[in-house]
Amino acid sequence: MGDSSFDIVSKLDRQEVDNALNQAAKEVANRFDFRNVDAGIKWSGETIEIQANAEERALAVLDVLKDKLVKRGVSLKAIEPGDPKPSGKLTKIGVGLKEGISQENAKKISKIIREEGPKGVKAQIQGEELRVSSKKKDDLQEVITLLKGKDLDVALQFTNYR
Repeated sequence: MGDSSFDIVSKLDRQEVDNALNQAAKEVANRFDFRNVDAGIKWSGETIEIQANAEERALAVLDVLKDKLVKRGVSLKAIEPGDPKPSGKLTKIGVGLKEGISQENAKKISKIIREEGPKGVKAQIQGEELRVSSKKKDDLQEVITLLKGKDLDVALQFTNYR
């Protein structure tokens, strides 16, 4: 029998992000505290744009978006809110979306697996993902549990478990 393996990836479910954005936009449109403050949230290319007539209102809209993302199972580590910027009468916040595991984070994750994981587990970096392999499936389960317990600055998913 060969090695068992799985991939560690960081992907976003665009449909869930879109659904969360639409729910947030509806809530912002209907909430009493957002009336007459020009509050809004929408897609702007690959980023999400939040606007309101005051910085604290724009941050409140961001909180609504975060709430909706969590309810739809999207990790908050996958979004990158920018700083509020005044733009004419409005304050705008650009929210970027992060996908893929950077080389720096991939090295950090493979170091954790090498140092704290079970012996005989190999991790290799393949572009924006990692392939983890071992002779024993139990060791792979241990690695998944180990990484879920770590506070890394990327949202991780474990795929192709075989």
